[in-house]
Amino acid sequence: MSLVDRIKSLSDARKVTFAEIERKTGISNGQIRRWDVSSPKTENVRKVADFFDVSVDYLIGRTEEPYIETIAAHHDGEEWTDEEREEIERFKEFVRMKRKDRE
Repeated sequence: MSLVDRIKSLSDARKVTFAEIERKTGISNGQIRRWDVSSPKTENVRKVADFFDVSVDYLIGRTEEPYIETIAAHHDGEEWTDEEREEIERFKEFVRMKRKDRE
């Protein structure tokens, strides 16, 4: 699947148009469709990945897993308890909700 195909699939699922994505991310009008025939700027691919909350690797076809599962946190080497992991997941959801409120 090409970069544009992946973006189309994500945009269909979210019910947004390429024009809306471009407007909300500050990408020039009509650019996303051109990515089938020309290489996009890395910064623009990152903006689209951030918009959909997926990895750049997923957009460019390096992985089939769209979502980033890694959480970076300083914990001095101790292991996370199940309760701590659940709290981290709740915090991730809180951050996602804040991002959607800004859009």
